[in-house]
Amino acid sequence: MSTFPDGIRFSVLDRSRTREGEDAPRALRATVDLAREVEALGYHRFWVSEHHGVPGVAGSAPTVLAAAVAAATSAVRVGTGGVMLPNHRPLVVAEQFGVLESLFPGRIDMGVGRSVGFTDGVRRALGRDKDEVDRFGEQLAELLGWFTGERTAHPQVHARPAEGLRVPPFVLATGEGAAIAASAGLPLVIGDLRSRDRLLAAVDTYRSGFRPSPWAAEPYVVVAGTVAVAATEAEARRLLVPEAWSLAYSRTRGVFPPLDAPERIEALPMTEKQRGFYEAGLRGHVHGTEEQVAAALAEAVAETGAQEVLVTTSTYDRAALSASYRGLARAVGLTPRP
Repeated sequence: MSTFPDGIRFSVLDRSRTREGEDAPRALRATVDLAREVEALGYHRFWVSEHHGVPGVAGSAPTVLAAAVAAATSAVRVGTGGVMLPNHRPLVVAEQFGVLESLFPGRIDMGVGRSVGFTDGVRRALGRDKDEVDRFGEQLAELLGWFTGERTAHPQVHARPAEGLRVPPFVLATGEGAAIAASAGLPLVIGDLRSRDRLLAAVDTYRSGFRPSPWAAEPYVVVAGTVAVAATEAEARRLLVPEAWSLAYSRTRGVFPPLDAPERIEALPMTEKQRGFYEAGLRGHVHGTEEQVAAALAEAVAETGAQEVLVTTSTYDRAALSASYRGLARAVGLTPRP
């Protein structure tokens, strides 16, 4: 097994993906069940995501789901990866995290991103448009100000119970978002591990532009990516098949379908375009045996200088998914919680 720097953390992001023939409530309950497993294995955080109107993804209200996860666990940190700030009013986001932190003190993370609704229809339903992403820095400053009491907007209003609480904020970013995280002096969550040159450039931008803040005295980098662990490299690759096909289907049909079994996907007729997207979706992810994955992640950590790795894995077989997280925990030397 490869050796990781002292203090390196490993965490999990789950997107509450549905499976073929499975309804959304089952997917959401499975996310809570997975959080319990992840906690017992010794992972540092368990985060949930935000998607609106996306078939195949059940997680649309991350702070609500985070509350269910936090109530079902006792030690793992719980948060969002992330709340998409352009979709919401900063006051409401502050209030939601204030409630979470009040109920589960010392365990809540506030991960925010700058994406806006998936389609024009979703954006209209949310009352937002594409230009909202250009205001992310302004929205982020307002959000943090509701906690510190230093916001300039709405001087007669107070975010209760958020004001005065310390909920660790994280910025989920690509290239441009890295600069915003640096300017705000916040921890950065950056992916994916496949686009290594782009990832390293964003991390360099973040570190070089980082300004210490009350939230973070120095840069903190979380690298995120898909990881699959199995007994053989071929088996690990098969775990990637359902998500690769789902992405290929969405790129060619405009719909993001539930995950299906690898054997059914491999028997499907695919257009040339679909085949291209499908094969691209399988390439570059960290996958293999415990030893192979440990070595690949150790290399990624060494290249990026990251303090934490955030793993997300989507596959049809939930038992295989659990086994992958168990194998990863062994591979990176996590200490199980009693």
